[in-house]
Amino acid sequence: MDSRPEIARAVAEAAARQSYGKLVAWLAARTRDVAAAEDALADAFAAALERWPRSGVPEKPEAWLLAVARRRRVDAVRRRLTSEAGRDHLKLIAEETEARMTDEDLPDERLRLMFACAHPAIEPGVRAPLILQTILGFDAATIASAFLLSPATMGQRLVRAKSRIRETGIPFRVPERAELGERLDAVLEAIYAAFAEGWSDPTGTETRHRNLATEGIWLGRLVASLLPDEPEALGLLSLMLFAEARRAARRDTAGDYVPLAEQDHALWDHALVDEAEACLRGAATKGVIGRYQLEAAVQSVHAARRLTGRTDWIAIRELYDALFSIAGSPVVAINRAVAIAETEGAVAGLAALYVLGDDKRLNGYQPYWAARAGLLARLGQGPQAVEAYDRAIGLERDPAVRRFLQAKRTALIQ
Repeated sequence: MDSRPEIARAVAEAAARQSYGKLVAWLAARTRDVAAAEDALADAFAAALERWPRSGVPEKPEAWLLAVARRRRVDAVRRRLTSEAGRDHLKLIAEETEARMTDEDLPDERLRLMFACAHPAIEPGVRAPLILQTILGFDAATIASAFLLSPATMGQRLVRAKSRIRETGIPFRVPERAELGERLDAVLEAIYAAFAEGWSDPTGTETRHRNLATEGIWLGRLVASLLPDEPEALGLLSLMLFAEARRAARRDTAGDYVPLAEQDHALWDHALVDEAEACLRGAATKGVIGRYQLEAAVQSVHAARRLTGRTDWIAIRELYDALFSIAGSPVVAINRAVAIAETEGAVAGLAALYVLGDDKRLNGYQPYWAARAGLLARLGQGPQAVEAYDRAIGLERDPAVRRFLQAKRTALIQ
C-alpha cells in the first residue's frame, strides 16, 4: 500500500485509462444497462480519489474499483426497483456481488461492448461517439466538440443510444462467423471515424480533438489483439499507423501544409512505419483481402519512397483499381483518378474525375475540387482551374491547407 496522494491519483488515472472500458463492459454485460454501469463506475473512481490518498493504493486497483462499482449498482437498483421483476433483477445482481473476483478473473468484455455500440440498431453517426464514451470514458462535451456538435445534442444522442441497447436487448456478443464481416466493419468504421477526427488536427494539440488519433490507434490495437485472426482488424491498425507516422512531416517549420509527395521522409516516425508494415504482412497471411488492407497497402507504397526515393504510381493505381472494385466510394474514385493522372496523364485523370460529376455528394467535398483544379491547371485550363480552386478553398476548414490552395490559385492568375 502507498498513501502518497500523487501516487494514488496517478494509479487512479492509469486504471481509468487502462480499465475503464473493461469495467463498464463487464458491469453492463448481463443487464445491458450501459448508463447504470457508467454511473456506478464513476462513483467507484470518485471513491478511489477520496480514499486512496488516505488509506493507500490497493494491491489490485481494478478489482477494488469493480467491487465498489458493483455495490453502488446494487444499492441503486435496491432504491429504484420494488416490483416482482425488480426483485428478480436485484437477485441477479446480488448473486454477482457475492462472488469474489480478482483482476485475473475479470473477463474482457470490451469487444462485445463495441459490437453492441456498433449494432445495426444504433444510428451510424453515434456509433463512434458511443464507443469513445463507453470504452475510453470520454465525456459528452469532449466528444461533441470533436464531432462538431453541441454538447446537448451529443448528450441526447448518446442517451438515446444507450436506452436503445437496454430497451431492445441488443446483445453483448461477438457475432458468429457468418455475420461477423458486416458487424466487424461497423466496429472498424467507428474506430476509423474516431481516428480521422484526430487526424484532422495535424499537430495533435487541439483540445476539442483530445488526441483522438492516438485513442483511435489504441482502440485498433485492442480489436486486433482480441481478434488476432481477423485480417481487416490488422489492416485498419496498419492504415492508422502509416498515417500517424507522417504527422511531424505534414507541416513545415512555418506551419504550412506539406502534401505527401513533398514531405521529408526523414521526419516520419520510422518505428511506426515498421510496425504498420508488420501488421500489413500479418494481415496478408490470413488469405482474405479487404478494404483496410488495400488502403494500408497504398500507404505502404508511399512509405517505400523512404527506401527507393520514388513513388510507384503504377502499383498505387493497381491497388486503387482493386479497392474501387470492392468499395466503389467517391473518395476511392478520386484517389484512383489522381493515380491515373500520374500513370496515364492529366487528360485520363480528369476524364476519370468527370465520370463522378453527377454524384451530388461531391459538391461539398474539398478533395474532389482540389484534385480537379490541379488537373485542369496541368492542362493549361486556367479559368476553370481557378473556379475549381475557389470551390476547394471555400470548403476547406484547415487554415494551412486553405493557404496552400490559395497559393496554387494565385500562381494561376499571376
